[in-house]
Amino acid sequence: MTAARLYVITAPSGAGKTTLVKALTTKNPELRFSISYTTREKRLDEADSVDYLFVDRDEFFDLRERGAMLESAEVFDNFYGTSREQVDEHLRNGHDVILEIDWQGARQVRESMPECITIFVLPPSLEELERRLRDRGTDSPAVIERRLRDARSDIEHQHEFDHVIVNDDLDCAVAELDALLRPL
Repeated sequence: MTAARLYVITAPSGAGKTTLVKALTTKNPELRFSISYTTREKRLDEADSVDYLFVDRDEFFDLRERGAMLESAEVFDNFYGTSREQVDEHLRNGHDVILEIDWQGARQVRESMPECITIFVLPPSLEELERRLRDRGTDSPAVIERRLRDARSDIEHQHEFDHVIVNDDLDCAVAELDALLRPL
């Protein structure tokens, strides 16, 4: 039996990583999605313990201080982190795990678990990324501008990843991601 694998998916905000991960986990029910902690406000279409584990800053910092997080990062004035226990338990039980985190977190995971497989998802263009962010309707124009500025910086880190996928067609991008997984 092949050991379970850890997949780390990163992308600029709006590139479609959440949509891709949801499609991938639907297609591969044996794949486990690690639910991240976050201090940000819950969006209308999100559920606690499904999309994120929503915690306040004090609880987040306590978890991080106790070493309960595999990685953590500050993104857009909010904190995000991955439960070390959740990932370890899934891997011990023989399940592949997928993390949806930013490049800073991916770097931390790579340092502690160098056998992980890292994947960077690119938007087809910055213009398309801007359109997606605006169409999402969740951010102010100032926040969108900041996300676009940060996306340019994020994209500079794509060379640190094992694989790069351009999300210009959802079905094609899901197929590319699926091909990276060993047969489940």
